[in-house]
Amino acid sequence: MKQKIQKNFVLAVLFIFPVVIYLFFASGKNNFAKLPVLTYEINDLSDFKNHNVSDSVKLDNHITILCYWGSNLDFRNGDAFNLNQKIYKRFYKFKDFQFVVLLTDDQDKNIENLKESLSSGAGTDLVKWKFLKGSKASIEKHFNSLNTSINLDSKYSTKYVFIIDRKKNLRGRDDDEDIGFLYGYNAESVAEINNKMEDDVKVILAEYRLALKKYSLR
Repeated sequence: MKQKIQKNFVLAVLFIFPVVIYLFFASGKNNFAKLPVLTYEINDLSDFKNHNVSDSVKLDNHITILCYWGSNLDFRNGDAFNLNQKIYKRFYKFKDFQFVVLLTDDQDKNIENLKESLSSGAGTDLVKWKFLKGSKASIEKHFNSLNTSINLDSKYSTKYVFIIDRKKNLRGRDDDEDIGFLYGYNAESVAEINNKMEDDVKVILAEYRLALKKYSLR
């Protein structure tokens, strides 16, 4: 009798536990599901050069926050500060995480000014901020490979920043409660960074942590 009760208990646990786990993960809108792929295999960065560094920067095998600030970097200082405070400082220690900013060739002075501003105060380690320079045509060409509904302004810049996965895919939301398809995140809006972007960065980092854990167990 006792063995039968134990057997029934084990069977009940085996049946109920997966249901409970499913309900737990399904309870958050975007907290546990994979972040949707919106565009596959965007262009690489071969048309750009790293500012003051000979090392090349690649999207492959990195989780990238991608910014298009063209010839408008001095106007995007506020965006950079918001991202640095809310996203970069929180996640930059993740091994393959990086910020990539695409700029025109004339932005050297503005890059140095921004780096000095970001590193002041708490002394942020900017090792994962990558400032890449290229022509206006190369910025536009790369931006078009995202295939979004967003446009660059006259200075080849946008307030929206993008999450790119390790396979060079654009990630975002295909069922955002406000606009439906969320291709990029408004870096001017602290609320959007806090309420959407931070959550989605957590999702994609968790996704890769789980993948690494699964691989290591094989």
